[in-house]
Amino acid sequence: MTTTPPTTATGITATATAITSTATAHGVPTATTRPHTPRTPRPRTAPGGPAGTRPRGAAGTHPQTAPRARPPHTLFAERLLAVLSGERPVHWMLGHTVGEAYEQLVLLATTTPLRSLGPRPVLRRCAVQTDPRRTVMEAFASIATGHRVRAMAFRLERGDDLRWRCAAVELDGLGTAAALRP
Repeated sequence: MTTTPPTTATGITATATAITSTATAHGVPTATTRPHTPRTPRPRTAPGGPAGTRPRGAAGTHPQTAPRARPPHTLFAERLLAVLSGERPVHWMLGHTVGEAYEQLVLLATTTPLRSLGPRPVLRRCAVQTDPRRTVMEAFASIATGHRVRAMAFRLERGDDLRWRCAAVELDGLGTAAALRP
């Protein structure tokens, strides 16, 4: 049978008082404690607001969503621009070309028509026309090189493995032979 120790007028048990007085008698310092006040738990909330709300970015903006995949004609326009401006070597397009497109790209890149001493060439616009079966795309792009705007056209064909490959490239509508003339 357990008995509860008697309490003093201050609410401290007699046992605790006896331990404190014994410790003081032996020269052991005791810590002064303040009476226990129960804390009320704070409600758990998201970092940006009350519970149940989505966290927001700076100044109440919506959180960043995953970027959408760019269409194949835009990706190829950027790849061709990187090769024709001299940022990437021509062989970077080896697995992405079919037929004469690689030879056309080699001839165009040797003259480096989009390489300039000014700002980097930028893809301004890229549009496409597709056939009804969606196996061929003919795309055109406008490219800004400093104060000048250039035109690029290319053809993409979808292979049996469902990957798009470049089949033809022209710059400024002149074709490959015209690009080589002085």
